Amino acid sequence: MPEIGLGTWKYKGGPEPLHKGIELGATLIDTAEMYKTEDAVGEAIKDRRDKVFLATKVLGSNLRHDAVLKAAENSLRLLDDDVIDLYQIHWSNHSVPIAETMGAMEELVDRGMVRYIGVSNFSVAEMREAQQVMSKNPLVSNQVLYNLKRREIERDLIPYCVDNNITVIAYTPLADGSLSGKSNYPSDKGGAVLKQIAQEIGKTPAQIALNWCLSQANVIVIPKSNSVDRTIENCAASGWSLSRRQVTALNAVYSV
Repeated sequence: MPEIGLGTWKYKGGPEPLHKGIELGATLIDTAEMYKTEDAVGEAIKDRRDKVFLATKVLGSNLRHDAVLKAAENSLRLLDDDVIDLYQIHWSNHSVPIAETMGAMEELVDRGMVRYIGVSNFSVAEMREAQQVMSKNPLVSNQVLYNLKRREIERDLIPYCVDNNITVIAYTPLADGSLSGKSNYPSDKGGAVLKQIAQEIGKTPAQIALNWCLSQANVIVIPKSNSVDRTIENCAASGWSLSRRQVTALNAVYSV
Protein backbone atom coordinates (compact mmCIF):
# COMPACT_ATOMS: atom_id res chain seq x y z
CA MET A 1 0.00 0.00 0.00
CA PRO A 2 1.17 3.59 -0.54
CA GLU A 3 2.26 5.82 2.36
CA ILE A 4 -0.69 8.12 1.71
CA GLY A 5 -4.16 6.97 0.80
CA LEU A 6 -7.54 8.64 0.48
CA GLY A 7 -10.18 8.63 3.19
CA THR A 8 -13.86 9.09 2.38
CA TRP A 9 -15.63 9.69 5.71
CA LYS A 10 -18.09 12.55 5.03
CA TYR A 11 -16.70 12.73 1.50
CA LYS A 12 -18.57 15.06 -0.89
CA GLY A 13 -15.90 15.93 -3.42
CA GLY A 14 -17.10 13.97 -6.42
CA PRO A 15 -14.73 11.88 -8.56
CA GLU A 16 -12.09 14.52 -9.35
CA PRO A 17 -10.16 14.55 -6.03
CA LEU A 18 -10.09 10.74 -6.02
CA HIS A 19 -8.89 10.67 -9.61
CA LYS A 20 -6.13 13.16 -8.82
CA GLY A 21 -5.06 11.18 -5.77
CA ILE A 22 -4.82 7.96 -7.77
CA GLU A 23 -2.82 9.79 -10.44
CA LEU A 24 -0.38 11.00 -7.73
CA GLY A 25 0.07 7.54 -6.25
CA ALA A 26 -2.46 7.63 -3.41
CA THR A 27 -3.95 4.40 -4.68
CA LEU A 28 -5.41 3.17 -1.37
CA ILE A 29 -9.02 4.33 -1.14
CA ASP A 30 -10.77 3.64 2.14
CA THR A 31 -14.52 3.64 2.63
CA ALA A 32 -16.98 1.82 4.90
CA GLU A 33 -20.48 0.48 5.17
CA MET A 34 -21.15 3.25 7.70
CA TYR A 35 -19.84 6.08 5.53
CA LYS A 36 -22.50 5.75 2.82
CA THR A 37 -19.81 6.57 0.24
CA GLU A 38 -19.20 3.12 -1.23
CA ASP A 39 -21.34 3.88 -4.28
CA ALA A 40 -19.51 7.16 -4.91
CA VAL A 41 -16.14 5.43 -4.60
CA GLY A 42 -17.24 2.66 -6.94
CA GLU A 43 -18.38 5.16 -9.52
CA ALA A 44 -15.14 7.16 -9.28
CA ILE A 45 -12.81 4.19 -9.74
CA LYS A 46 -14.74 2.05 -12.22
CA ASP A 47 -12.48 2.91 -15.15
CA ARG A 48 -9.23 2.68 -13.13
CA ARG A 49 -9.91 -0.18 -10.74
CA ASP A 50 -6.66 -1.93 -11.66
CA LYS A 51 -4.74 1.00 -10.11
CA VAL A 52 -6.64 1.04 -6.81
CA PHE A 53 -6.21 -0.85 -3.55
CA LEU A 54 -9.83 -0.80 -2.37
CA ALA A 55 -10.65 -0.96 1.34
CA THR A 56 -14.00 -0.95 3.11
CA LYS A 57 -15.40 -1.94 6.49
CA VAL A 58 -18.21 -3.94 8.04
CA LEU A 59 -20.16 -2.34 10.88
CA GLY A 60 -19.56 -3.52 14.41
CA SER A 61 -23.27 -4.34 14.59
CA ASN A 62 -22.98 -6.79 11.67
CA LEU A 63 -20.44 -9.23 13.05
CA ARG A 64 -22.50 -12.41 13.23
CA HIS A 65 -21.40 -14.91 10.58
CA ASP A 66 -24.28 -14.45 8.16
CA ALA A 67 -24.39 -10.69 8.72
CA VAL A 68 -20.70 -10.37 7.77
CA LEU A 69 -21.30 -12.26 4.52
CA LYS A 70 -24.39 -10.21 3.71
CA ALA A 71 -22.60 -6.93 4.48
CA ALA A 72 -19.72 -7.84 2.18
CA GLU A 73 -22.12 -8.74 -0.61
CA ASN A 74 -23.91 -5.42 -0.18
CA SER A 75 -20.64 -3.47 -0.17
CA LEU A 76 -19.55 -5.18 -3.38
CA ARG A 77 -22.90 -4.32 -4.96
CA LEU A 78 -22.53 -0.65 -4.01
CA LEU A 79 -18.91 -0.58 -5.13
CA ASP A 80 -19.94 -2.31 -8.36
CA ASP A 81 -17.03 -4.68 -7.97
CA ASP A 82 -16.33 -8.36 -7.41
CA VAL A 83 -13.53 -8.19 -4.83
CA ILE A 84 -12.56 -6.06 -1.83
CA ASP A 85 -8.80 -5.73 -1.43
CA LEU A 86 -8.95 -5.02 2.31
CA TYR A 87 -12.04 -5.82 4.37
CA GLN A 88 -11.96 -4.41 7.89
CA ILE A 89 -14.03 -4.83 11.03
CA HIS A 90 -14.99 -1.26 11.89
CA TRP A 91 -15.32 -1.83 15.66
CA SER A 92 -15.11 -4.83 17.91
CA ASN A 93 -18.35 -6.23 19.35
CA HIS A 94 -17.89 -8.26 22.49
CA SER A 95 -21.43 -9.61 22.29
CA VAL A 96 -20.37 -11.70 19.28
CA PRO A 97 -17.69 -14.41 19.64
CA ILE A 98 -14.60 -13.23 17.80
CA ALA A 99 -14.13 -16.72 16.36
CA GLU A 100 -17.50 -16.45 14.62
CA THR A 101 -16.63 -13.11 13.08
CA MET A 102 -13.12 -14.03 11.97
CA GLY A 103 -14.41 -17.31 10.60
CA ALA A 104 -16.77 -15.35 8.36
CA MET A 105 -13.96 -13.01 7.31
CA GLU A 106 -11.78 -15.97 6.34
CA GLU A 107 -14.70 -17.51 4.47
CA LEU A 108 -14.91 -14.34 2.37
CA VAL A 109 -11.25 -14.82 1.43
CA ASP A 110 -11.93 -18.45 0.56
CA ARG A 111 -14.78 -17.34 -1.70
CA GLY A 112 -12.55 -14.82 -3.50
CA MET A 113 -14.64 -11.86 -2.34
CA VAL A 114 -11.90 -10.42 -0.11
CA ARG A 115 -8.10 -10.44 -0.49
CA TYR A 116 -6.88 -9.28 2.93
CA ILE A 117 -8.39 -9.01 6.41
CA GLY A 118 -7.98 -5.98 8.67
CA VAL A 119 -9.59 -4.37 11.70
CA SER A 120 -10.26 -0.86 12.90
CA ASN A 121 -10.32 0.67 16.37
CA PHE A 122 -9.04 -2.57 17.91
CA SER A 123 -6.92 -2.61 21.05
CA VAL A 124 -3.84 -4.79 21.36
CA ALA A 125 -5.85 -7.37 23.32
CA GLU A 126 -8.57 -7.41 20.65
CA MET A 127 -6.02 -7.82 17.86
CA ARG A 128 -4.41 -10.69 19.73
CA GLU A 129 -7.77 -12.42 20.20
CA ALA A 130 -8.57 -12.05 16.49
CA GLN A 131 -5.17 -13.46 15.50
CA GLN A 132 -5.56 -16.45 17.81
CA VAL A 133 -8.74 -17.63 16.08
CA MET A 134 -7.59 -17.02 12.48
CA SER A 135 -6.31 -20.22 10.92
CA LYS A 136 -5.64 -19.36 7.27
CA ASN A 137 -4.90 -15.65 6.93
CA PRO A 138 -2.84 -12.98 8.67
CA LEU A 139 -4.29 -9.86 10.22
CA VAL A 140 -2.70 -7.22 8.00
CA SER A 141 -3.88 -3.86 9.37
CA ASN A 142 -5.53 -1.87 12.14
CA GLN A 143 -7.10 1.48 11.24
CA VAL A 144 -6.97 3.82 14.21
CA LEU A 145 -7.04 7.48 15.21
CA TYR A 146 -3.54 8.93 15.11
CA ASN A 147 -2.07 12.38 14.67
CA LEU A 148 0.28 14.80 16.44
CA LYS A 149 -2.45 15.62 18.97
CA ARG A 150 -3.58 12.02 19.58
CA ARG A 151 -0.57 9.80 20.21
CA GLU A 152 -1.92 7.23 22.66
CA ILE A 153 -1.27 4.32 20.30
CA GLU A 154 2.48 4.86 20.60
CA ARG A 155 2.42 3.29 24.09
CA ASP A 156 1.58 -0.26 23.08
CA LEU A 157 -0.37 -0.52 19.83
CA ILE A 158 2.33 0.62 17.41
CA PRO A 159 5.01 -1.58 19.04
CA TYR A 160 2.66 -4.58 18.87
CA CYS A 161 1.91 -3.88 15.19
CA VAL A 162 5.62 -3.58 14.40
CA ASP A 163 6.31 -6.91 16.13
CA ASN A 164 3.44 -8.62 14.26
CA ASN A 165 3.90 -7.01 10.81
CA ILE A 166 0.55 -5.21 11.03
CA THR A 167 0.14 -1.92 9.16
CA VAL A 168 -1.28 0.99 11.16
CA ILE A 169 -3.66 3.00 8.97
CA ALA A 170 -3.97 6.42 10.61
CA TYR A 171 -7.32 8.12 10.19
CA THR A 172 -7.90 11.81 10.98
CA PRO A 173 -4.14 12.43 10.61
CA LEU A 174 -4.73 16.18 10.42
CA ALA A 175 -6.88 16.26 13.58
CA ASP A 176 -10.04 17.35 11.74
CA GLY A 177 -8.05 20.02 9.91
CA SER A 178 -6.62 21.71 12.99
CA LEU A 179 -3.10 20.72 11.91
CA SER A 180 -3.54 21.86 8.31
CA GLY A 181 -2.71 25.52 8.83
CA LYS A 182 -5.74 26.61 6.83
CA SER A 183 -7.05 28.68 9.73
CA ASN A 184 -5.27 30.96 12.18
CA TYR A 185 -2.61 29.19 14.17
CA PRO A 186 -3.37 28.70 17.82
CA SER A 187 -1.16 30.57 20.25
CA ASP A 188 0.14 27.32 21.71
CA LYS A 189 3.76 26.30 21.24
CA GLY A 190 2.87 23.29 19.10
CA GLY A 191 1.29 25.39 16.37
CA ALA A 192 4.28 27.73 16.33
CA VAL A 193 6.77 24.85 15.98
CA LEU A 194 4.70 23.28 13.20
CA LYS A 195 4.67 26.55 11.31
CA GLN A 196 8.40 27.12 11.86
CA ILE A 197 9.36 23.70 10.49
CA ALA A 198 7.05 24.17 7.51
CA GLN A 199 8.75 27.45 6.68
CA GLU A 200 12.22 25.94 7.16
CA ILE A 201 11.79 23.29 4.49
CA GLY A 202 9.27 24.89 2.16
CA LYS A 203 6.37 22.61 3.01
CA THR A 204 2.90 23.29 4.34
CA PRO A 205 1.84 22.57 7.93
CA ALA A 206 -0.45 19.80 6.67
CA GLN A 207 2.45 18.16 4.86
CA ILE A 208 4.58 18.38 8.01
CA ALA A 209 1.84 16.81 10.14
CA LEU A 210 1.28 13.99 7.65
CA ASN A 211 4.98 13.31 7.19
CA TRP A 212 5.42 13.18 10.97
CA CYS A 213 2.89 10.32 11.04
CA LEU A 214 4.85 8.56 8.31
CA SER A 215 8.04 8.86 10.36
CA GLN A 216 6.55 6.34 12.80
CA ALA A 217 7.14 2.64 12.18
CA ASN A 218 4.47 0.75 10.19
CA VAL A 219 2.22 3.86 9.84
CA ILE A 220 0.44 5.06 6.71
CA VAL A 221 -2.18 7.84 6.53
CA ILE A 222 -5.55 8.33 4.86
CA PRO A 223 -6.44 12.05 4.95
CA LYS A 224 -9.78 13.02 3.45
CA SER A 225 -10.18 16.01 1.16
CA ASN A 226 -13.10 17.21 -0.91
CA SER A 227 -10.89 19.35 -3.17
CA VAL A 228 -8.33 18.60 -5.84
CA ASP A 229 -5.91 21.23 -4.51
CA ARG A 230 -5.92 19.80 -1.00
CA THR A 231 -5.51 16.29 -2.39
CA ILE A 232 -2.43 17.45 -4.30
CA GLU A 233 -1.10 19.08 -1.13
CA ASN A 234 -1.69 15.95 0.95
CA CYS A 235 -0.06 13.65 -1.58
CA ALA A 236 3.04 15.85 -1.61
CA ALA A 237 3.64 14.85 2.03
CA SER A 238 5.14 11.60 0.71
CA GLY A 239 8.52 10.92 -0.85
CA TRP A 240 10.66 12.86 1.65
CA SER A 241 11.38 12.74 5.37
CA LEU A 242 11.57 15.14 8.26
CA SER A 243 14.95 15.23 9.93
CA ARG A 244 15.46 13.57 13.28
CA ARG A 245 15.77 17.03 14.85
CA GLN A 246 12.45 18.14 13.39
CA VAL A 247 10.66 14.98 14.55
CA THR A 248 12.13 15.44 18.02
CA ALA A 249 10.97 19.06 18.12
CA LEU A 250 7.43 18.08 17.20
CA ASN A 251 7.43 15.22 19.71
CA ALA A 252 8.46 17.64 22.42
CA VAL A 253 5.57 20.05 21.90
CA TYR A 254 2.90 17.45 21.09
CA SER A 255 3.46 15.04 23.96
CA VAL A 256 1.99 11.56 24.19
